[in-house]
Amino acid sequence: MGDEEEILRTYQNVVMVGLSSNPERPSNVVASYLREHGYRVIPVNPKETQVLGERSYPDLTWVPDTIEVVDIFRRSGEVMPIVEDAIKLGARAVWMQEGVINEEAAARARRAGLLVVMDRCMRKEHVRLSGKTHKEG
Repeated sequence: MGDEEEILRTYQNVVMVGLSSNPERPSNVVASYLREHGYRVIPVNPKETQVLGERSYPDLTWVPDTIEVVDIFRRSGEVMPIVEDAIKLGARAVWMQEGVINEEAAARARRAGLLVVMDRCMRKEHVRLSGKTHKEG
C-alpha cells in the first residue's frame, strides 16, 4: 500500500492549509469532496474566518483538534515551515497538492516519521483508489 492509500484509509482529520472560501478554487473543490466522503476538513488560512461551516485558523499552531493529515495548498517555497509545524504538533502525514513540490520538506517529514505525498491531488487519489474511475480496456 502506498502512502496515498494508507493516508486515505487510515486518517479522517484533514487540516487544509490554504483552504479558500471561494467555491471555484481547487482547495475548496477538494475540501468539499473530502467532506462528502466522511473526512473532517479543518481550514487554515489567515485570510478566512470560516470555510464550509468550519472555523478557519491563522496557522497550524492554532488548530485545537488532533492533526492527522496536513494537506498543503501553498507555494512550494512556503512548505517547510508548515512541515516543521506539522512535525511539532504530532501530525501523522503531510500531503502536498498537485504542483506543490518541496523535496527538502518531504525528506524532513519522512525523517520525522510522517507519511508524505507530494504533487498529488487528494481528491483525485481518493477517486482513483475507490475505483470510481476504473475503466476496462
